[in-house]
Amino acid sequence: MIIEKYSLCFNSNKNGAMSSKQLHFFKDKPLFGLDIGHGSIKVMQLMVHMRKTSMVGYGTAEFDIQALDDGVIVDHKVIATAVRDLFQHRMQGTITARRVAMALPGYRTFSRSIQLPRLSSDELQGAVELEIEQYIPVPLDELYLDYTITSQTAKNCELFAVAVPKKIVDSYLLLAQMLGLETVLIEPTISACARFFSKDKHSGIPSIIVDFGSLTADMSIFSDTKANLANGTVPTGGLIFTKAIREQLKVTEEKAQLIKTKHGLGVSIYQKEVTEALEPELQKIVTEIRRMLRYYEERYSSKNHIGQIVMLGGGANMPGLGDYLTNALKVPVRTYNNPWGLFEHNNMQEPPQADRLMYATVAGLSLTNSKEALA
Repeated sequence: MIIEKYSLCFNSNKNGAMSSKQLHFFKDKPLFGLDIGHGSIKVMQLMVHMRKTSMVGYGTAEFDIQALDDGVIVDHKVIATAVRDLFQHRMQGTITARRVAMALPGYRTFSRSIQLPRLSSDELQGAVELEIEQYIPVPLDELYLDYTITSQTAKNCELFAVAVPKKIVDSYLLLAQMLGLETVLIEPTISACARFFSKDKHSGIPSIIVDFGSLTADMSIFSDTKANLANGTVPTGGLIFTKAIREQLKVTEEKAQLIKTKHGLGVSIYQKEVTEALEPELQKIVTEIRRMLRYYEERYSSKNHIGQIVMLGGGANMPGLGDYLTNALKVPVRTYNNPWGLFEHNNMQEPPQADRLMYATVAGLSLTNSKEALA
């Protein structure tokens, strides 16, 4: 296979990506996050020093959505060109790292919390594979499988397993190779969002975090500074909201998008029709959150109750969404509406208020530490 190279603008040397064999010599090398969404790319690099987190660079660019097919990159040239253009012409600040952490779409990952007897490492791998085969409708040899032990006693252990189709991961690795980057981490978007949320001053409260994307709403239970006690995904998101409003109000897509972002479910002349349009999609979200609330209460009844639901992602900006979910669930719902307050910007221009939440995933990727990446 001939791989076309796409040079990027870095403030570091041009010697190319480091091999995995060299990785242990460069634990303190910086990395940046790369989030490939539905027709858009977001990048960010942060620097942590003396407990302060500073912004090094960030940016976003669009690409033809036909370059993706059900989560798989099928036209690497389109996305590589978009990344190169972003680095050269659309950055705030700069990206100095060649090591990259990337996020996979939540709807194309399979995850499950598993309870097993305490086993040796070799026995545990086999036991996890047997459990995964029971619940995932994809042959095991077509998946990459990883797991993290979340708790254990002398007799039992609880772990969180994630499986992803190999063709998706391999397509991301090929993109990084084309760009001359060293991939140090690939994880589901909700895991990156959970890492970002862990920096919030209220993250000590048992929570359900909801990442509202274009096509899905990904969820995770976050408690005791740990995420992934349970995950869930609902096939609805910002683009589906826009389509429902367009069809209900018989308006253009541009008008529907404006109504969604400006008025949403809030008080306006459109409130009744918008609520009717979105009710079926919103009930899917309510049903899944209720399932996760029950799961937590049944599995962790000795701990504190879920105290909040926290919304992240670009779709969380819709007016009235938090109030709707609070009324339906009887649990406080809030938007993580000032994520940029966590970072020092070094006189760097911030994105518009309405766009800040869409950087939650890439910010979480950027907060990956070396030990985590090398684990």
